[in-house]
Amino acid sequence: LENLQPEIKELAKRLRYEVSARGKQLGWSEKVARFHFTKNMRRIVTELYIRDNCHPFKATLLLWVQIPLWVCVSLALRNCSVGARGSAVQEQFSSGGALWFTDLTAPDSTWILPVSLGLVNLLVVEV
Repeated sequence: LENLQPEIKELAKRLRYEVSARGKQLGWSEKVARFHFTKNMRRIVTELYIRDNCHPFKATLLLWVQIPLWVCVSLALRNCSVGARGSAVQEQFSSGGALWFTDLTAPDSTWILPVSLGLVNLLVVEV
């Protein structure tokens, strides 16, 4: 999308001139000229998106899949850790940790996991 911006600006400048000239020929008001400019500009931008296969909705598509998945996984882990799924699961979580976190039902007092997870996510986003 960013790579298309210079081309869109150039096409907008040319279209603005053409609409202005055509509007003077036909005696359009400012409102009618603006309507024709907006309609044609929308059509041109849509054609550019189709040509380069870069519709803005595609950038948000992954987000709409990840949010419900994240909510479901978070709720499932919470239910397991507080014993909502049975005491056997909670017993396994309370004795199944590793390294400095031996009890998976207790909050991380060192903040190592949340900070490292945040840094890894930031790295993924930046890369």
